[in-house]
Amino acid sequence: MKGNYKDLRIIAGNSNPKLAKEIADILGCPITKTVVTSFSDGETSVNIRESIRGSDVFVIQSTCKPVNDNLMELLIIIDALKRASAGRINAVIPYYGYARQDRKAKARDPITAKLVADIISAAGADRVLTIDLHAIQIQGFFNIPVDHLLGVPLIAEHLKKKDIKDLVVVAPDLGSVTRSRNLAERLHAPLAIIDKRRPKANISEVMTVIGDIKDKNVVLIDDIIDTAGTIANSAQALKDLGAKSIFASCTHPVLSGPAIERINKSPIDELVITNTIPLPEEKKSDKIECISVAPLFASAINRIYEGLSVSRLFD
Repeated sequence: MKGNYKDLRIIAGNSNPKLAKEIADILGCPITKTVVTSFSDGETSVNIRESIRGSDVFVIQSTCKPVNDNLMELLIIIDALKRASAGRINAVIPYYGYARQDRKAKARDPITAKLVADIISAAGADRVLTIDLHAIQIQGFFNIPVDHLLGVPLIAEHLKKKDIKDLVVVAPDLGSVTRSRNLAERLHAPLAIIDKRRPKANISEVMTVIGDIKDKNVVLIDDIIDTAGTIANSAQALKDLGAKSIFASCTHPVLSGPAIERINKSPIDELVITNTIPLPEEKKSDKIECISVAPLFASAINRIYEGLSVSRLFD
């Protein structure tokens, strides 16, 4: 049964307006007129130009680079909606920044993923909708409902269309095994695992590969590709061990620093990404293919608005 809200409204932040428009077009719902500007000293200013009193509002904003600016913009938009008497405020966060800081890896580390969850709740969000959190337990950091979508079904459908023979799905590290197993089951392919160590942040070294990948076409899958060190090193190790062709995939293409250069120089034949983070022109490559998460998010938003089960989208 639909919640007692007047109507569904979409508000787009500045982090990923193209994705927001795609979602709004699929829903047949215009984007609510909102002006987000900055003062000369960098302070963010938000003005909602339409009445949203009693509405079920979905704010679409990835907390990607510039992470702090986009996070602050999301918080201020939520606060503006709360003070404008929105019926329910749904924070749609395709990419949840700070998710990699989800635990104390060493003494005196912050747990920033929890801090950000608390701030979003304190700002006035009633619900969060996101996809492929770096650590699933981050859902428990929120004291409000979290709908956690999966990117694996989208990537699996894309790869099925390629009809790749002798396929093996490879987890680039132990933390990606569950996601990789899910993809392997959907593609009816065996699973291999790369054992690596990370001496420091953004640096990884491949130790060994568990599984048979010789003369096979392999698919690497991860949730985030940042500097591409892990994925490039993994691809090279697989090539050295006799892999025929190498496909890589991720949900969140952070692609910072030397990422594009590393991908172009690596033996990766194709990198499949989604548009949870917009890909600037300077980061585009012939090796990169982007698929849209807009239909998935549009279906989830419609189900939340109508009071239907979102778990049906995981099938």
